[in-house]
Amino acid sequence: MTTPPFSLEPLNLEAPFDVFRGTVLNAWTDWNGHMNVGYYVVAFDHATGQIFNNLGLPYEYTSNRLGMYFVLEAHVNYVSEMKEGEGFRVESRILDQDRKRVHLFHTMFAADDGRLVATNELMLMHIDYATRRSSPWPEWGMARIEAMAAAHAPLTRPEQKGSVIGIRRA
Repeated sequence: MTTPPFSLEPLNLEAPFDVFRGTVLNAWTDWNGHMNVGYYVVAFDHATGQIFNNLGLPYEYTSNRLGMYFVLEAHVNYVSEMKEGEGFRVESRILDQDRKRVHLFHTMFAADDGRLVATNELMLMHIDYATRRSSPWPEWGMARIEAMAAAHAPLTRPEQKGSVIGIRRA
């Protein structure tokens, strides 16, 4: 299938991809009075959805049983706390891609002062809906992934990319 059975939004090649905005909800806070760790992942997941809408692989792609994508690995770095009612934005970029995978990186910034709040690095795999096994991206998705990856290639490497958990010793 060279074109999807649903309409595609115009391809946004903004580098970085900067479309997701949010606000810390009361239900997202914990007993420390700040955004709970799990809700950073929820916010980043919404940003992932926005980038995949742009790549021509929106909810309709899965609801039409054409295919889906699974997260294989995820890393979150928490840099600055967010409190209830604070706004944020997420910049997203493709770090790498191949015929079945996309390596994404999200950076969350506070809306009021622009401070770095958190980062999220993801490896996603395309999955055939019927077999639930890995498979190549559809042609229209691959073309968009390659175009967006090319637009993001000149961006500087995020400092947190590939970070490893461990106790740093002097």
